Amino acid sequence: MIMKRISFVLLLSVVGTGAFAQQANLNNSTKPNSVATEKPLDGHFKKDNILNAKVTPYAHLREADVMFQKRIWREIDLREKMNSIFTSPKSRLIDVIMEAVMAGELTAYDATPGKGAAGDEFSNILKPEQVMGKLADSVLIPEFNANGEQIGSRMSAGEFNPDSIVRFQLKEDWIFDKQRSIYEPRIIGIAPMVKIKAAGQDLGEVPAFWIYFPEARHVFVTKEVVSRSNDATGLSYDDMFMKRLFSSYIVKESNPEDLRIKDYAQGIDKLYESERVKKELLDYEHDLWSY
Repeated sequence: MIMKRISFVLLLSVVGTGAFAQQANLNNSTKPNSVATEKPLDGHFKKDNILNAKVTPYAHLREADVMFQKRIWREIDLREKMNSIFTSPKSRLIDVIMEAVMAGELTAYDATPGKGAAGDEFSNILKPEQVMGKLADSVLIPEFNANGEQIGSRMSAGEFNPDSIVRFQLKEDWIFDKQRSIYEPRIIGIAPMVKIKAAGQDLGEVPAFWIYFPEARHVFVTKEVVSRSNDATGLSYDDMFMKRLFSSYIVKESNPEDLRIKDYAQGIDKLYESERVKKELLDYEHDLWSY
C-alpha cells in the first residue's frame, strides 16, 4: 500500500513537471524577441483593399453608337489647392509614373511633334533612359585624359527634381453613346509638362512624354492617394481620374486649323475661351433632352 502511494506521487510529480515545462515553452514563444523576422503591423488592421484592387473596365462602345465626339486637351495645375493631393511626398503622381516606367510596367511615348503629327499619337516608344533625359536638364561634362588635360566634353542628363513638375496635360474624348444614353469623358493619355529654355529665354511648357491612360489605369488602381482630411478614404489614383476629382482648364479643342487656345487668344481671354468650350460641352447633353 505504501509502495503504491509513493508510485502515485512520483507519477504526479513527473506529469506536473512536464506540464510546467510545456507552459514555460509556450510563454517563451510569445515573447516579442522570439519573432525576429515578422514586421510589426503599422496600425490596427491590414490595408490591402487598394493593393488588391482591379480596374473596372469601360463599357463596350461601338462606332455606330457614337452620336457625338469631341476631343479635348486640358491641363492640371498642381499648384491649385484642389490638386495638391497629386504632390504629396508620400505618393506623388510623377513618382508613381516614373517608378512604373523604370520598372517596365508602363510604356512612355515620345511627345516630339513630327511631320504631320502632333506628338500625342502614341507612336514612338521611349526607353527608360530616354524618359529620364526628357525630365532632367542636360549638363555639359568635361572629359580628361590620363594627364589631367581636357580632351573634350559630352552632354549628360542631370538630376531630376520631382517638384519641378507642376502641370500635367490630359488628352480625352467626350462621347455620347446613344445605345446607353450616356454622355461621358474618356481620358486617352496623360503627360507631365516640362519647361523649355533656349538662349536663356523661357519658351513655355511642353509635354515631356505621353502615357496611354487605359494602360496606366492598371498601375493607378493600386496606388493610394493621401487625403488631407481622412486617412481611410480608400481612394486610388484611378478613382481620382475616373471620378474627375481634380481641377483643370481646357487648352485646346479639336478644330480644322489644329489651333490651341493660346494661338488665337491672349491674357484673360484664354480663360474666357476655356470656359466657353467647357460650357459648350455641358450644354450639348442638356440640349439633347426635352422637358
